Amino acid sequence: MKNKEQYKRTISFISSLILLVALAGIFIYIWYEYYSDVIVLPFYRRGNWVVIFIYMILTMLFFKAYGGLKMGYLKRSDMLYSQAISIVAVNIITYLQISVIGRQLMNVYPMFVMTAADFIIIAIWIAANNKIYLKLYPPRKLIIIYGSRNAETLTNKMSMREDKYMICESINIHENIDKIKKEILRFEGVIICDISGQIRNDIIKYCFDNSKRIYISPKISDIIIRGGEDIRLFDTPLLLCRNDGLSFEQKIIKRVFDVAVSAVGLILLSPVMLLIAIAIKLDDGGKILYKQKRLTIDAKEFYVYKFRSMIPDAEKDGVPRLATDSDSRITRVGRFLRKCRLDELPQLINILRGDMSVVGPRPERPELTEKYEREMPEFKYRLKVKAGLTGYAQVTGVYDTTPYDKLKMDLMYIERYSLVMDLRIILMTIKTMIFPGEMNSKANKEKEKY
Repeated sequence: MKNKEQYKRTISFISSLILLVALAGIFIYIWYEYYSDVIVLPFYRRGNWVVIFIYMILTMLFFKAYGGLKMGYLKRSDMLYSQAISIVAVNIITYLQISVIGRQLMNVYPMFVMTAADFIIIAIWIAANNKIYLKLYPPRKLIIIYGSRNAETLTNKMSMREDKYMICESINIHENIDKIKKEILRFEGVIICDISGQIRNDIIKYCFDNSKRIYISPKISDIIIRGGEDIRLFDTPLLLCRNDGLSFEQKIIKRVFDVAVSAVGLILLSPVMLLIAIAIKLDDGGKILYKQKRLTIDAKEFYVYKFRSMIPDAEKDGVPRLATDSDSRITRVGRFLRKCRLDELPQLINILRGDMSVVGPRPERPELTEKYEREMPEFKYRLKVKAGLTGYAQVTGVYDTTPYDKLKMDLMYIERYSLVMDLRIILMTIKTMIFPGEMNSKANKEKEKY
């Protein structure tokens, strides 16, 4: 395994290159056969090369954004979804580009043929890739070391990837340390879950010394440290954790991005929003919009707008509670809207007003925030940035993701914020809207097993 590990990146690169070349080959044929000689002023050699190069770059960027080239990381179904969305987006952009070059709407039929051929190539590549990967890199045999909290939840989630992880044994940290170290040597990797203090450091160093892979369930402090900046005080290395949310420059860039996206979004999605409004009104005759008090940066209160997805007076008893996936209060139209995240579209108005950002921690109700802060005081850390229409926790989690895990994902976003990360989360949100049930169905199936 150790000898094979060092070649993994090379194998992954070659495999990805084969796919990109195959997809580019199909485009080259379509371009020369149907478009290059039809445009008003045909390109010469270099012009054709530029068009092909742009297609390859777009394909690579979309695949990277959706993780479609992560060999062995995503499941086959996830890779198929990621690459399918990517290639459709690339081909639409390419068709528009060709139409601009040709100064008219060009024949779209060749693009449909090309997309169908792309799907066939992608399906073959994923099937072959999966077989090769499993043959070269079988599931790692792991031991899980846990502390006061039971590691069952993490174990169940990792067991969903039987092609990647094989948890063979678990051991409590209160066992004899020599016994723990002896057990570690029997396996290829270690999962560390809820272990604090000096003993965790000792185990990490022991694994490092023996070249054992480590999977760590991070604590809040770990996430804060990961967001730190490397600095030096003369010859002494330091980690600087600023702990003040986004910098002034980041806030300016983010606000400009928010205004642009929300304004364009409201214009483009206005027909969809009109149809949704009509559907809600026809369903039960109630109000179209629903507003609710939420918290944003520095615990400021504001009213968030949504398309109404529940029956009127859903909380007439005055008790705030989160909706579940099978909540009886959700209307027929509302169930579809929530599944595809379309009930959130009116929040584009909140973004334009400055209450929210496009990407950020989801805004919580004051009552629920107060409840969560009693259970975990760190919950208020997520209020260092504006609340978001979508967020890292929303595109990676499921309905029953615990508030503590959502908090950790929100802090990961805050500590590692970048405009590129915002763009990737937006793209992942689109994927979640197109394939809304995938993550939740996996979670429900896994629950049934246990």
